Amino acid sequence: MEELRKFAKYFNPYRKSIAAGIFFILCSMSFSLLVPFLVGRAIDDLSTELTQEKIIFYPLVILGVSLCAGFFLFWQRRLLINTSRHIEYDMRRDFYAALVDQPLEFFHNNRVGDLMARATNDLSAVRQIVGPMILYSFQAVFALAIVLPIMFGISVKLTLFLLIPLPFVSLTVKFLGQQIHVRFEKIQEFFSHITARAQENLSGVRVVRAYAQEDAEIEKFQELNREYAKRNISLVKFGAAMRPLLYFFIGLSFVIIVAVGVPMAARGDITAGDFSAFILYLQRMIWYLIALGYVVNLYQRGTASLKRFNAILETVPAINDSEDVAPQPKIKGKIEFRDLTFAYGDGEPVLKDINLTIEEGQTIALVGKTGSGKSTLISLIPRLLDAPDGTVLIDDIPVRKFPLKQLREAIGVVPQETFLFSSSIEDNISFGVEEQLKIQGSKLKNTEDFDRSGNGRRSISVEKAAEVAGLAGDIAEFPFKYRQLVGERGISLSGGQKQRTAIARAVMRNPRILILDDSLSAVDTYTEETILKGLRDIRQNKTAIIISHRVSTVRDADLICVLDEGEIIERGTHDELLKLNGEYAALYQRQLLEEEIEATD
Repeated sequence: MEELRKFAKYFNPYRKSIAAGIFFILCSMSFSLLVPFLVGRAIDDLSTELTQEKIIFYPLVILGVSLCAGFFLFWQRRLLINTSRHIEYDMRRDFYAALVDQPLEFFHNNRVGDLMARATNDLSAVRQIVGPMILYSFQAVFALAIVLPIMFGISVKLTLFLLIPLPFVSLTVKFLGQQIHVRFEKIQEFFSHITARAQENLSGVRVVRAYAQEDAEIEKFQELNREYAKRNISLVKFGAAMRPLLYFFIGLSFVIIVAVGVPMAARGDITAGDFSAFILYLQRMIWYLIALGYVVNLYQRGTASLKRFNAILETVPAINDSEDVAPQPKIKGKIEFRDLTFAYGDGEPVLKDINLTIEEGQTIALVGKTGSGKSTLISLIPRLLDAPDGTVLIDDIPVRKFPLKQLREAIGVVPQETFLFSSSIEDNISFGVEEQLKIQGSKLKNTEDFDRSGNGRRSISVEKAAEVAGLAGDIAEFPFKYRQLVGERGISLSGGQKQRTAIARAVMRNPRILILDDSLSAVDTYTEETILKGLRDIRQNKTAIIISHRVSTVRDADLICVLDEGEIIERGTHDELLKLNGEYAALYQRQLLEEEIEATD
């Protein structure tokens, strides 16, 4: 019941539609249940006097009543089923919003396949609670509320005999319904494993093929699929048993009717018309009792899925805006790390006592061994990870005092792992810009467009961003130019092209703070120099942070920091660090030696 109480909030915007749908159910049932009464009256009336007028009158009346029942049936289904689709839309919207707001750690702990299963299978099961379950529940309730008094009016004795099998019906529904709930919940959890497995194999199809593991992965998926089928068959057994058992116990009612009702009709205790109407009402009641069994099935499935759905909605994002957060002055770009020590969860600190100030418009570089904490450090600036309060500041204001939207709109990040959407080059570059620039015919817009974020910056054109990133020449060779589709995760592009597309995406935002996390590792030195030159041209008055393992990438930075095991062990310009003859100098000498070896090969 707790899960349904939380679910009830989705009904509020559609209360009028639901109320109207329930009213139409009552109207439809009233007209539908009038038919057996008319049939009974027709039998009694025609048995006493058979005339042409009566033969015409009763069929026409029954036809008219049936048409009215059908009219209201149409509207009840239209209103309630449509409402269920609207609620499904609202729930899917909230589910997606809840996922988008989650920090990186959430996706480390939850597999994408499991989340997709909740957004599809579970949500469809929940929708059944809104449409079919409400529809059949009220139909059954109204039918029993109308039919039972009528049947008691026809014969109290017959009706009481009729109620004898009903306790068995209730026990059947209760026992089998509980079994369905338990099994369906486990099936939905197992379906998440199948979805996750399929998603991982499709995303990693290159690795699977490179290691010739197609057959092995197919077999593993087949094992999961067979187990899923086995569990579903177990569920189907209980679902399949429910309806026959209900038919059996309710069918006992007909045995009672024949054994008790026929002699009563023969003796004249009830008329032939009343007996016929009683039989027809019994048939209607049987159908709605069967429908109640179906409703129980839907309810058990729906609540099992609703529990899994709510688990995501109730997950409070670890990184969010506090209640007292307010818009700050437009971001200029000064960054300060003040006595920063950071650890993942309860683990050992990965950053230790970091003190670093990056002035507005300054370019700094971070170098160091893999795992030294470089990517973690820059992830704290846009709050992809949350640092201790007061340890990371922008323009002398702690980052937690900035609304997340304002903070992140002022920052352009090119992550270490490049991700492209399955769309066009243009759409990938312009992602994140509010007023995306469009291609007019075959000519790209070159006009600049003011951004609405409140940071007072302009976005540059897609063409200019591609040129800065050294991608314009490659795009010119594509058949559809900027409208070229890149495929799933940019599979049709090379590693270097994907990195340059990601750089163009960050550049187009024209952010106050630009962060490049080892984003030139897949390009050659000539292309690297072209990109760096383009970045220097647009980097004026912008704060830039560059992470790289190449000295050639960082040598022109205003400040270079060398990290080792989460600490800054060296800092200075390229020439100053060479004079120290420390870790940076050793890195420089190694790369010079590698270049000489390559040149002699």
